[in-house]
Amino acid sequence: MPTASAAAVLLPVDLLLLGYLTIVSMVALARVRQHPECWWLLAGHLLVGLLLYLVTRPGLGRTGRALREVYPLLLLAGLYAELGVLNATAPSVHDVTVQRWEAFLFGGPVSHEWWQAMPSRFWSTVLHGAYFTYYLIVSVPAFYFAARGNRPAVRHFVLTVMATFIVCYLAFIFFPVAGPYYLYPRPAAWFTDNFTARLVYETLASGSSYGAAFPSSHVAATVAAALAAAQGSRRLGIALSVPTVLLTVAVVYCQMHYAVDALAGLAIGIAIPWAVGTMTKATAGASPDLVPVR
Repeated sequence: MPTASAAAVLLPVDLLLLGYLTIVSMVALARVRQHPECWWLLAGHLLVGLLLYLVTRPGLGRTGRALREVYPLLLLAGLYAELGVLNATAPSVHDVTVQRWEAFLFGGPVSHEWWQAMPSRFWSTVLHGAYFTYYLIVSVPAFYFAARGNRPAVRHFVLTVMATFIVCYLAFIFFPVAGPYYLYPRPAAWFTDNFTARLVYETLASGSSYGAAFPSSHVAATVAAALAAAQGSRRLGIALSVPTVLLTVAVVYCQMHYAVDALAGLAIGIAIPWAVGTMTKATAGASPDLVPVR
């Protein structure tokens, strides 16, 4: 855990991350009897605390200062993998509830029927490719702003993206939904017989976490990242708008998420940047870089 001197330079994203890890640690402790692998999660959280202590120490070099700004994004893969461990002992998934919402709003299982009603090898290739751009959209802008020396933009982007992921991850823990990827039969072979589709399925096969469907963190984080990037560079935000729109469509057309997942993700992806922006304006009189911890 950070020392008192380190705590004096904690950023909002640090506090957010520590709060999230505290909640997840409590859930892991509650489920450790059913799943002993939860002990590994707790050990990992201690390592994150050590990392935070190290990156908040004075006298960091150029590399250390850069790592201090972007380290939360480097933790995302591990935080996502935790969900599969935690949800392995979840009492149940809530797909039936979400499917009812889907039927009420859209009249049926959109993700299962859309690609069949409008079959297209071309759009399968394009939209699976758009789905994969998620990994770039939620990370590259931070390094772009860092390379340009725009530290406020880096911090705003990282805080917005991490807040979005944390909201989604908490939903996955307390309201797990498996989603179409797990529950529906795979799309026809012709639909996935292209390079981008194979890339997506190979990636998911090696790193998908069960119960992480509602809301769609792909949509939420991508929308939030595009909006946060636009705050630092209007040109970058415009450039990200097209893949963001395509990805929002892709998660449903490519049968990765329920349409309700995408709709909820879109709402979160808009709400979090607005909330972060409001908070930033409210604290504009304080230091723009540091948040003192009392």
